[in-house]
Amino acid sequence: MYKLFVTGTALLMSLALTAQRKIPVDSSYNVNRVYSQISGDYPIAVPAKDSLPAHVKATRNLVYNTLEHTPFGKRALHLDVFQPKTEGLHPAVIMIHGGGWRSGTRSMQVPLAQQLASKGFVTVSVEYQLSMEAKYPAAVHNIKAAIRWVKANAATYQIDTNRIAISGSSAGGHLAALTGLTNGLAHFEGKQGVFTASSKVHAIVDIDGIVDFLAPSSLNLVRKPDSPDIEWLGGSYSQKPDTWKEASLFSGLPKKRLYLCFF
Repeated sequence: MYKLFVTGTALLMSLALTAQRKIPVDSSYNVNRVYSQISGDYPIAVPAKDSLPAHVKATRNLVYNTLEHTPFGKRALHLDVFQPKTEGLHPAVIMIHGGGWRSGTRSMQVPLAQQLASKGFVTVSVEYQLSMEAKYPAAVHNIKAAIRWVKANAATYQIDTNRIAISGSSAGGHLAALTGLTNGLAHFEGKQGVFTASSKVHAIVDIDGIVDFLAPSSLNLVRKPDSPDIEWLGGSYSQKPDTWKEASLFSGLPKKRLYLCFF
């Protein structure tokens, strides 16, 4: 009986410690650092700021998905919504930040989200799990859950569910394109969040995001073991060729008829 008690106590302590583990954060990709890197070449450039236009309403820090069991305990994922104060339904843009699938925050998309909202779009900046927390395809499952949440709450935020686009920058551009080009594919859908609506989007804006990991210019790069794509995909191409192909928009996916814009 004593041994059973000790074993049970140790198990409970282990579970408690697991729940208290902090999610690892890489903050190396941030606005101030990038600005310091480019300011010499672009002296008139200034960082965009979080500045809400007068005719835009902000609803921040909304939980769109809660993961009950992760190595870091219960995990809530958040998004921010910016909507015009005008009446009627508006097209929406789901916005995904960059950072090599490892760094960055949804706040980086906020200045652009606010400006787009001032032009008549409902914009949604999304948090997702980065590679130090969860490997591919967790981020895709997160983002698709966010899209379903947006559709489920469309009436609240005056969203036209027949006009939803997804956009992203750098790694966020890749995630936006991968999410949009996998409409209806169960493997990419995941099992997170609500399922009262589909995760289908109608247009993609990819700003400087990779579209094919197997393209010669990508595949022939000399990479270190901690390269962002190797970390996120869980191994190098030689170790996980099927994963690299699957995550490639033009090598691994069935062709889709979507509006796909590159910048």
